[in-house]
Amino acid sequence: MTNKEAIILAGGFGTRLQGVVKDVPKPMAPVNGRPFLTYVLDYLMDYHYTKVVLSVGYLHEKVEEYFGNAYQSLEISYAVETEPLGTGGGIAYALSFCTNDNVLVLNGDTLFKADLSALEQFHTDSQGTLSIVLRHVADTSRYGSVSTDGNGRILQFTEKNNAVGEGDINGGIYLINKKLLQNIYLPQKFSFEKDLMEKYVCEMPFYAMRSDGYFIDIGIPEDYARAQREF
Repeated sequence: MTNKEAIILAGGFGTRLQGVVKDVPKPMAPVNGRPFLTYVLDYLMDYHYTKVVLSVGYLHEKVEEYFGNAYQSLEISYAVETEPLGTGGGIAYALSFCTNDNVLVLNGDTLFKADLSALEQFHTDSQGTLSIVLRHVADTSRYGSVSTDGNGRILQFTEKNNAVGEGDINGGIYLINKKLLQNIYLPQKFSFEKDLMEKYVCEMPFYAMRSDGYFIDIGIPEDYARAQREF
């Protein structure tokens, strides 16, 4: 893949972080003197990504003021939501800013250092329209769990309310073929996880690759504090 493109979901309110981070979107929360989002962009540059679309809404001006139209070698554009579209609606809108058939999608408040070259090869080999990266954790109850067959095809998503114990979770990294959203009717506002992945998992070929790469989600104060220590 040349001229590799990625979408970063960077519009979160950061409700659970309000006590420690105010006046910026969650991905802009400072970690050791710079926004958390810069660490995610550094990770993409390690895999030679050239263009990033930031899916933004809440306080998007703060993101645009900081980054402008480039970050080091990365070209940056903005898909600004005038009203919250949900994760799915945000991804669908941001895809309209992309030219490639296959686009990487990840969260701006999570750093999961999966091998993206391996993911690209896995996506090509499986010939599905969606490939996701799974992370094995000791407690799936915060995230929900994902089960697959021997070939990596996803069989089931278990919601976090029903997930217990150790298992594989959705790591929030997706490689999406644009055909995925062209083949089914979806409203302008929808949840990528619930209205697409969970709803169509039995009908469409969704695949998952496991990774044990470094993983941190700064969505709760304890993990935000851990990021300050570990970065």
